Amino acid sequence: MLEWFSNLEFFPKIYWSIALVGSLILVITLILTFIGGDVDDIGDVDTDIESDIGIGFQFITFKNLVGFFTIFGWSGIACIDAGLTKPITIIISIICGLIMMTIMTAMFYYMRKLNDSGTLDFNNAKNAVGEVYLTIGANRSKMGKAHVRIQGALRELEALTDSEIDLKSGTVIKVKDVTDNGILIVEPLNK
Repeated sequence: MLEWFSNLEFFPKIYWSIALVGSLILVITLILTFIGGDVDDIGDVDTDIESDIGIGFQFITFKNLVGFFTIFGWSGIACIDAGLTKPITIIISIICGLIMMTIMTAMFYYMRKLNDSGTLDFNNAKNAVGEVYLTIGANRSKMGKAHVRIQGALRELEALTDSEIDLKSGTVIKVKDVTDNGILIVEPLNK
């Protein structure tokens, strides 16, 4: 193997070195990811800054650079084996590496957007339409319950009304406001 490598010309030797080192780091990264190791601790440059309120779209990260150099190396080797010229080989391998970085950046960006804190924000219920489940007393005299869709899920929440009449079970309501402790203030939809 060493004899084969030492017999290579300088240009293919560079591409083989980049491809092998990139592939080795990629395999180590994958193994650490699958066994639960924190890959970010081995030199990741995509640390979050407390005051950063950006969208989290980071193009130059450790993982993206590993992907770039791995694909850069292997696509360069493929171009050399196909007999392409050095400038064409360099251009194609850079384009392939950048495409890989773009794919990985988009993948991590959209995966990050998939996370959900699971925290229910009652303010999202404002102006939502729902239905009374347990009778709500007139003029906030008796707390009842209403079914309202919040954050994509149907929820049963405590409710009060400023209406002059009791809101009976089955009445269609609209959420007018939400108190600080999460109690809905509702009104009948068809006044």
